Amino acid sequence: MGRFDNPVLHRELLVNLRTFRSFMLLALYQLALSAVVYFAWPKEPWLDLTENPDSTRNLVDLFFLGNFVIASLMTPSFAAGVITGEKERKTFELLLASPLHPQSIVWGKLVAAMTHLAILVFSSLPVVMLCLPLGGVSFYEVLAAYVGLFSCLFTFGMISVACGGVFRRTAASLVVSYLLILPLVLAAISFWVALGSRGELRVQLTLALFPGLAMAVSIPLFYWTASRLLYPADLGSGGKEVVDLEQEAENAVGLVIRRDQFPDRLFAPPKRETLMEDGTNPIYDKEMRSEIFGQGTLMLRLAIQISMLLAIFLMAVLLYVVRPLAPWYVGYVVLFNLLVGPVFSAGSVTSERERQTLDLLLTTTLTPMQIFWGKLLSGLRVSSVLTAFLLWPLVLAVLMVRDYWSNWLTICAWILIVALTCLTTSNLALFNSSLFRKTGTSLVVTYASLVGLYLLPPAFRYFAEEFFPASRLQPIAWWLSAISPFVAAHEFPLYVEDFTGRLSLWPLPSGSEQKLFGWPLRDLAHYGAYLLGTVLLNAGLFVAMLWLFRSRWRVAAARE
Repeated sequence: MGRFDNPVLHRELLVNLRTFRSFMLLALYQLALSAVVYFAWPKEPWLDLTENPDSTRNLVDLFFLGNFVIASLMTPSFAAGVITGEKERKTFELLLASPLHPQSIVWGKLVAAMTHLAILVFSSLPVVMLCLPLGGVSFYEVLAAYVGLFSCLFTFGMISVACGGVFRRTAASLVVSYLLILPLVLAAISFWVALGSRGELRVQLTLALFPGLAMAVSIPLFYWTASRLLYPADLGSGGKEVVDLEQEAENAVGLVIRRDQFPDRLFAPPKRETLMEDGTNPIYDKEMRSEIFGQGTLMLRLAIQISMLLAIFLMAVLLYVVRPLAPWYVGYVVLFNLLVGPVFSAGSVTSERERQTLDLLLTTTLTPMQIFWGKLLSGLRVSSVLTAFLLWPLVLAVLMVRDYWSNWLTICAWILIVALTCLTTSNLALFNSSLFRKTGTSLVVTYASLVGLYLLPPAFRYFAEEFFPASRLQPIAWWLSAISPFVAAHEFPLYVEDFTGRLSLWPLPSGSEQKLFGWPLRDLAHYGAYLLGTVLLNAGLFVAMLWLFRSRWRVAAARE
């Protein structure tokens, strides 16, 4: 059967491209890119195109980087669930029993997932064509940018499909895909920005390296994923398999989670061999001992290994070599929690709906507070412990480097930022789980909400400072960015000696501001706004979930 004469490809394209969601996504994508170009359009009354003005180059670079980041973050949401969705719908065995070759199945799933993204990227061509007459960027740079963009997206799509072939749940496949793709996204952005002043060299390297690297990664992953479908594991009756964690630990390669040893028992309590004590929350006990680990520990082990591997390099550079950049390591810890935290809470309520056990849960004598805290604390415990593993390098650096001893208040502020982020991600994921019926939808909406809450305000602030330095947008953008933990991590000054031996300050204070304990009051006000906004957000989510439990959950369960 031909590569494009493929019933899997035809079915996926008909189902995905004809939905109302696809048209809305295309419209929103175009509006977002058009708005960036409109508001960042050069304000000079006239431009000398012979001088390659910096404003136009910044505009085109901002357009391409924004296009690349948005498309890269959307790729796992399209591709990570194409195979796991079959497993969750219990149609995976039927698909394998068809006369289709496994390579045809993988190819159809991959091309169908990437076609939607390709349409989005191609639709941005008219917008970028409006920027070319301004000068500053040649046609060949635009061509190289699109070649590199499609090469990266195809590689990210193949990585996501391969993760879907390994895991049984879309949530696990999605989070591991993001953990693998994010370093590649940062590396590609660093490459493009570093060679910004050398356009010809950037074009040559992009055209020579990116397609070759994409093929070197995608082709082995394609045949490896197809081979897993050719010899699938025994899924058992009803598409489910009881996982023996002890046997899995014996066969695991690399990191092994042992539930009876420290620190594994912090997030993986040992099996219960006795009756529950009086006063024990049964929801919490059930979620911690069976629900989270009922599908094995592969996702947990991969999350720990990938994050620690990246943390070794970042710790050495940011905490020891270039110590003024230590807040960026805190940003890495926060970013890890944004990726991992929602996984353990986004399915807390939706899984009850999917198993049709929500009505049974609501008929018990458990109070709404017990159900809420049991599900929230179980997911929060796992995500916070995993995130705390990345804080150990920071604590070690504070103990070993004398420069950090006089900055103990700043270190405490960073730890508080990480703790509040852990609470917010779990709380928001549980809230979305109570709104939607499917775990995949809940997880994707949670990621989209976190991007809008934590990443868009700093991006808007940078946009306002770069293109509207004297506009009224400045104070609005400054206060909006207060909700982001990435901005809050940079609010406190860090007095250290950099690699030149000179006393430096990060971030630098602006002018002769008033200070309190050596901290600018303006930055303290910003940090206070972050604390207040985060507390109010979590309190609002808490009250909303209690209301949903008393009204919508019971009504929905009665109708079902």
